[in-house]
Amino acid sequence: MPDYPLPKFHFQVEWGGTNISFTEVTGLEVTTEKLEYRGGASPEYNKLNFPGMQTYGDLTLKRGVFAGDNEFYAWWNTVALNTVERRDITISLLNESHEPVVIWKVKNAWPTKVTSTDLNSTATDVAVETLVLAHEGLTMENG
Repeated sequence: MPDYPLPKFHFQVEWGGTNISFTEVTGLEVTTEKLEYRGGASPEYNKLNFPGMQTYGDLTLKRGVFAGDNEFYAWWNTVALNTVERRDITISLLNESHEPVVIWKVKNAWPTKVTSTDLNSTATDVAVETLVLAHEGLTMENG
């Protein structure tokens, strides 16, 4: 077992049994609401804290544009046609042997925003598109 933290650059994203290459994934977060309560007969002169409902941040996925690959836009169009296709997504942080070490499972994701690349006639950067997803659950487990 290595005594150093894992690098964040070696990961994979899978949806529908297909591995999709991305350059960046952000928004892997869960927030638990804090509920405060103090009963009138409580001998303590402070509020008690309890966990409430969980909320999930939107996921942002970025990747290079490939000719003829319209996966983002085809999925986006299921929303535009009011027939939204929800997908479960698995994001895995991989070790040197390409094995999952940390796995995030996203439940019922659907696209809320697709951003095409910016265009600049003097730039030499790779064209990158962005997909923002809303979802209904995020769990994290060891690989």
